[in-house]
Amino acid sequence: MKLSARNVLKGKVKRIVHGSVNSEIVVELPGGVEITSIITKNSAENMGLKEGSEVYAVIKSTSVILASD
Repeated sequence: MKLSARNVLKGKVKRIVHGSVNSEIVVELPGGVEITSIITKNSAENMGLKEGSEVYAVIKSTSVILASD
């Protein structure tokens, strides 16, 4: 996977809060630091995200994008 963003942090999904349109995904990084991403509910479902899933938080400017293998 090649990305234009330089900040890619690997972590595990700690918590998911689904809304009617968007989902709040809390990712725990090594050392216990948490980062939160808001993505569409459809994207969270298509990615098969669940608590404990390994993901990458991709940070570019003010956006936190999630990626998984």
